[in-house]
Amino acid sequence: MTDATFEIQDNRAIVWNGNAHKRGALSPEFYEAIIAATKAAEDEGLRAVILTSRGEFFCAGGDLNVLIESRNYSEADRGARIEKLHDVIRAIRHCPVPVIAAVKGGAAGAGASIALSCDFIVAEAGIFFTASYVKAGLVPDGGLSAALARMLPRPLAMEMLTLARPIPSDRLVNLGVINVAAPAEEVLPQAHLLADEIAKGPRAAQARIKAMTHAAYDNAYDAQLAHERDAMAWATGGDEAAEGIAAFLEKRAPSFG
Repeated sequence: MTDATFEIQDNRAIVWNGNAHKRGALSPEFYEAIIAATKAAEDEGLRAVILTSRGEFFCAGGDLNVLIESRNYSEADRGARIEKLHDVIRAIRHCPVPVIAAVKGGAAGAGASIALSCDFIVAEAGIFFTASYVKAGLVPDGGLSAALARMLPRPLAMEMLTLARPIPSDRLVNLGVINVAAPAEEVLPQAHLLADEIAKGPRAAQARIKAMTHAAYDNAYDAQLAHERDAMAWATGGDEAAEGIAAFLEKRAPSFG
């Protein structure tokens, strides 16, 4: 089975993580498919990207055998290899349309990093998100520490990272980290329903909202106010706002095209 592929279905790009015999462990093909899908999303006809798996597990993170081989490289070379993962995280963050993780089976290590970097998460009920780096004498990568610091109370983030305790998806639903929990067979259909809902909205405004929301975690308050001012001034003069306001006043559903 090919380690990863991506395809266009209607108005969305879907990335399929293969490598099922290794529980969807990271592969160059998975990296390439994600980056290709986010680049394809620059086409205005596309409204969402869905990341999912062909096997029963979303992504088990890095292959430990590959990490063992990395000991033979210089620290600079090891850093360059990690940077390839970080390029994937950046591609998800800067993708102009929402990215949805459809997580079956579980997400571990950098697999959790990838899932948590997405804008929406649909996950199988009863699975676990794990970060067991510390058990192998390692530390998190793929933006996982940043994601957990933004999403979880610090004691829980420390529990997950320092003690390597698996966090059940049900708990993450209650904390607002996961949008939808569903039976395994409903994970991908629920992700498609989210993509359908996204596709009814104003694409350009959604792109600005995504960028604004990410920026809010890093900006000082006044800088974020300036970001909102500029974005709202831009939106008010656009065709999407003209249609949206007209539809509201006319008590009809908007048609953003």
